[in-house]
Amino acid sequence: MRATTTLRPPRHQADPRAVAWWTVQWLILMVPVAAAAVAAYWTLTERPVWLGAVVVVFAVGCLAVALVAPRASYRVERWEVTDQAVYTRKGILTHTWQVAPMSRIQRVDTARGPVQRLFGLAAVTVTTASSAGAVKIEALDHEVAAELAERLIAITHATPGDAT
Repeated sequence: MRATTTLRPPRHQADPRAVAWWTVQWLILMVPVAAAAVAAYWTLTERPVWLGAVVVVFAVGCLAVALVAPRASYRVERWEVTDQAVYTRKGILTHTWQVAPMSRIQRVDTARGPVQRLFGLAAVTVTTASSAGAVKIEALDHEVAAELAERLIAITHATPGDAT
């Protein structure tokens, strides 16, 4: 009899501090865009009221996206590591699933950028022999990320296969 595997949502969410980290990232992107729109409007010699209303709606929309997108991402992004594979699910509009079998893992990296360090977060990147690219688990507590990297290395060493 042949065993079947059912794809189910991974069990773990990002660390709750991820919402604040992602919000800062979005604000770094959106505040200059909104400010540029307002500045462009103010540089016009004639400022039609309708265009001012459009600029205000655009600027408020930019800030709304910066505040809503991180919370939506937190609700849908998931990850899990089993003895057989690493699983991630991301995406608000388009859900992207990535599954990396342990036998295909070639490298495990952790990273902590400057803003991530402020929030005590880190990311784990699992590089495989796949042309689809690495599997990245973001917004983990930095201690959880270090433990996860150690666990992945241990499981990978114990898994038969040549990772090619």
